[in-house]
Order: sequence, then C-alpha cells, then structure tokens
Amino acid sequence: MISTNRRNKTKAAAVMLSLMLLTAPLQAAAEQEQAITSGTSYVVFYVDQPEAFLNGAQVMLDSPAVIKKGRTYVPAKFLGDTFGMKVEWDEETRTILMETPSHIITLDTENKEVWVNGLLHNFDDVAMLSKGRLLIQLRWLSDYMGATYTYNNELRRVDVVYAKKPDGLYDPDKNNSKPVAKFTFGKSSYRIGEPIKYINLSYDPDAEGHQQEWEGKEEVFFKAGTYPITLKVKDKHGHESAPYTRNLVIEDDVYMTEEEYPIYTKPVGGYLPMDWSTLYSHYFNLPSLEKQIELDRSRTMLMSDSPETFTETGILYQDVINGKGRLYADHLNGTKEKVGFAILATNQSDKPVKVRTTNKGEVYPSIYAHLIGSEATVDFLMEDKADETMTIPAGQTFIYKQFPDFYPGQGVNLLYDVETDGEVQFTFAAADAVSTKMLDMRKLPFNGHVRGTFQIAGFNWEMDLTEAGLKKPHKLVIGDGKEDPFQMGYDPIRGTEAVLSGNYGTVYRIHADNPRKMAIMVLAKGGAFKGPFKVNGEMVKVPTSGVLTAFDGMIMLAKTTGREESLDISFSPPAGSAFPINLIFYPLDDRVE
Repeated sequence: MISTNRRNKTKAAAVMLSLMLLTAPLQAAAEQEQAITSGTSYVVFYVDQPEAFLNGAQVMLDSPAVIKKGRTYVPAKFLGDTFGMKVEWDEETRTILMETPSHIITLDTENKEVWVNGLLHNFDDVAMLSKGRLLIQLRWLSDYMGATYTYNNELRRVDVVYAKKPDGLYDPDKNNSKPVAKFTFGKSSYRIGEPIKYINLSYDPDAEGHQQEWEGKEEVFFKAGTYPITLKVKDKHGHESAPYTRNLVIEDDVYMTEEEYPIYTKPVGGYLPMDWSTLYSHYFNLPSLEKQIELDRSRTMLMSDSPETFTETGILYQDVINGKGRLYADHLNGTKEKVGFAILATNQSDKPVKVRTTNKGEVYPSIYAHLIGSEATVDFLMEDKADETMTIPAGQTFIYKQFPDFYPGQGVNLLYDVETDGEVQFTFAAADAVSTKMLDMRKLPFNGHVRGTFQIAGFNWEMDLTEAGLKKPHKLVIGDGKEDPFQMGYDPIRGTEAVLSGNYGTVYRIHADNPRKMAIMVLAKGGAFKGPFKVNGEMVKVPTSGVLTAFDGMIMLAKTTGREESLDISFSPPAGSAFPINLIFYPLDDRVE
C-alpha cells in the first residue's frame, strides 16, 4: 500500500512536471510557429547538448537529447510544437496528452502507463523524465508522427525530418479524400469600412465540389482590430476539412462610415436597412431639391375610385371627354357575389365619333391591392403603344372595355389614354351581367375616396443634378400635397369640387442633364409602397417582391456614373400605395467603381 505522504509527494511532483512540461522554453519556436506548422520541418539535436537547430536556426533546450540503454530520447514538448502536434497537461485526468496526425497518446507519469489509441504500453519502454522534463524515445514516437531520423555516432548528432501531411487525407472505406480549406485576402490589411476581398483557394483532391462554412467572415468591418477568419469545407460524401484560419487586420483609418457603406455598395433593387431614428434624423429632414415645374394639362382625366369598395352594383362614375383623355379606375368587389365590370362609351351627338386608345395599363382581378396597383402601372409605363379604334354611331352606346368577372374581395386597377374626335360620355359600372343596360342603373354614392374629373395628365420636373447642383444629399418629395400639391377638379355627380389626393393617375417625368455620380434611393415615408419606376428607359420595381415601408429602411432605385448625358425617371403613383414617398439623391465620389 502506498502511504498518503508518498501519494501527495507523487501528485505534487506530477503537477510540477506538468508546469515544467508545458512551459518549457523554446527561444525561437514561438516566433516561428506559423512557419514550423506547415510544410517540412528539419531538427538537429546533439546528444547531451542544449543547442539544437530548427530549420537552420539555433534554439536552446531546457533538456537536451539523451541516449539511455542504446535508445535515443528527445524532449516531447519541443518536438510536438515543432511539428505542429498538441502536447498538453490534462488537469482532470492528471495525464499528458499528445496528438499526432493518426494517434492519440496519453502518458500517465504517476502510474507509469502509456496509452496509444486505447492500447497500453510500458512507460519505461518509451519515455523517461530528465530534470522534470518529459523525454520520448525517438524511434517509438517517429513511427506515430510519420517522421524520419538518422543518428551520426561520431558527431553524436540526431537529424529528424517531418513533412506535414496534407489535410486531404484518404478514406479507404469510401475511396475518397477529404477536401482542403484554404483562402487568403486581397491584400494584407484593410481600412475601416473598406470591402474585404476573400480569395477562396480550397480544393478537393478528388476534384469534387465542396460546400463552404465560414466563421467570422464579414464583407466589411467598422472597428479597427485583428479578426480571426476561419473556413471549413465539406465534400458531397460528408468529408470535412480541417479548419483553416487567417487573421484579418483592420487599420484605424476610415475608408467609409457605417452609414456610407451600403449607399456605395448596394446594387439597384437592394435594401438599405436603417432604424427609424437614423431615417428620421438623417433622411426625413434633408433639404428639398429645387425643381422647375411644368404641368401637363393635355388630357382630361376621369377618376373613378369612390366607392373604392362597392357593396352593391351600379354606376361608379360618369363624365364626358372631348379630345385627349385618360380613364382611371380602382375598385374592389365588396358584394357577396361575382360581378361584371365595364366601361361604356356613349355618343350623345348627332354624328359618328371615333374613340382611339393610345396607351393602357391593365391587370387581372386579384385580392392583393398593392399587386393590382403596381402591375397596372408597370403596364402603363411600358408605353407599348396601343392603337385601337372604335367608331360609335350617333346616339349609340358601345361597351368600350369589359373585364373578367371578379369575385368577392377581388379588385381591378386600370388606366387608358384615349383620343376622341367628338364628345363621348364614359360610364364606369358594375353589374351582375355586362350590357348597355348598365346605363340605367343607380349612381352609387361617394364614400370618401378620390372621384372626379381633372384637367391633368402629369408633371414635368427638371432639376440640376450636376456636381455644382448636388453637393450634398437632397430629397425630392412626391405626393405630400404641399411640396407636391394635389390637383383640383370637379365631380359632376356630386356637383362639388374634387381633390386628386395622391395625384393618382398622373405621370411624373423627372429630368436632369449631365447628372453627377450619385445614388438614388426610395423612402416610403407615408406607409406601405409597391410600384415601378422607369429609369433611363429601364423598369425598376420597388420592391421586387412584397411592399416597402419606412421601417424597412430604403431601396436603391438607381445609380449614375457621372458619364450619362441625362437622367430621366418616369413614375405614376400606383393604386394601393400610401404617400408621400421621398426620392433621396446622394452624391458619390470615386471610392467604389
């Protein structure tokens, strides 16, 4: 039986051993850690001498190599660190753990036992203690490490060469190798707010594709410091590479602020998430752009939007056009039955009248109000020239347009540009069955939405967006009723003045010559928005799916390079969307191409 005193002394010695083992000095090893843990390492020991050479550089050992009973022993900690293998003290089990590429070695100095992948070995056959340092028999350890060595008896010199095996280790069971993770950065360091370029150098020895799993990777960093970035890759067989880590250095020098970065880097259509306080403090109160305004009063617009949701059939709106006109309707079926919807054209004169359709925006019935408004507006702004003509005899009524039946909860939105060579009465009506008898139905009462006749087709706004005209961010407000006044008209059914709230049915044409380099963003200040813009002839849907609100931040509408001859934006307020909206014009410099 071992006495308590002896056991305590043994444990104390084991603790001291662990401290000595794990703190054994390697004068050059720490600085060379990155160099010695990859590729080939070459170590030269001299028996009983503290001097050794690591890849040609001299290092001093606390415990030199020794020969005992014809066996060569070398310092375990030094060799493990040199070859990139783990050598550490396990406080819980009070053992020393070594890990080679293929074996886990546990050395129990208290019980004089060595375990290799669970198999027991005699401690004295493979290891020894010298001045509190753990020495391992070189021949025994080299077999597990995959190292080679030679001994020169005349010089009493031991040469050890270790070539680190690649990470893509072969799996004979699956006839397949592990992939290898590797990457680098575009340059050695980056500034705060500078986009990081990651260059993936991973590969698979079997030439298979692989999935990437990153840790710590960000497209940009906004605080100076050193950030570890790790990559692992996995092949289709589930083989996973060893993790590969590089340190990314972010200098204490600002390239872009956190606010500037998304504005410079987000593509057209991309979201710019921002909290409400940032939007309010930075964008709601921007100065407004000065603009030259020209009203386009070339058309008489009939606006049928009240009752927007009708609960009974009847006439929704009715008035006359003589010359150029626009027909606009936005209605939802609030009845419990499917209904037919039509626009009737009546020639009240004593001679034939021609009605020519030159542009149109239509949408199939849907329950989604934002969708029907957006899609009808897309159709209208595309300006695919319609050239449809009907001739209405004197005193006759024709069905100008008939739409598919729409069911309870469904709605339609439509726009038509027409030209008549005489006075024509247009009637918007909903009924169980579409026919000219709809003219005899009751006129439904106004319920607070927009209804009336307005002498307006749109607005031509011209602005100075050159480098001299746009030196800092500005906003352009659409549909607030103040900076962009609502148009006035008349409702003959009520016999009262009418207000075109939101300026629905009109077309804004925004123009600038020689625009500078800038970003243009949409801020849905008034509520949920979904609609298209036409930017230099290209349609941009905002957003591409769903709706945009101020709580979502902003959306990138367009970017200019500074080389365009002009900027032209066409826009028509889509039904179902809330107003006002702000267009944010943000000047850019050349930090990002």
